[in-house]
Amino acid sequence: MKLKNLLLAAGLGATLVLGACGSDDSSSSDTSKDESTMSDDSSKTETAVDAEKIFANNCASCHGNNLEGNVGPNLTKVGSKYSSEEIQKIIKNGKGQMPAGILKDDKEIVAVADWLAEKK
Repeated sequence: MKLKNLLLAAGLGATLVLGACGSDDSSSSDTSKDESTMSDDSSKTETAVDAEKIFANNCASCHGNNLEGNVGPNLTKVGSKYSSEEIQKIIKNGKGQMPAGILKDDKEIVAVADWLAEKK
């Protein structure tokens, strides 16, 4: 039974890592298309990192669309347990069954960690 769970977790981890690699290209090309059609004022807000979108694209498959947990732990109150800096380290280095490197861009890591740290 443990072997079955371990294989399932390894398969999901590999899927997440490979899926995360492919999602970065599409999001950056969408942003550049949107910026070219916007005025200067609106493009400044568009270049800001959308933590919720990044979470939905890279993290929700394990942590749930509403942070309720799935394969990964529930994150609805993660900010009451960890600071933004601690969450950033977890995102970069992994923890438990969560592999390191799902997010690689430092701006995205900080944005997601700040957003999650507000969940108390």
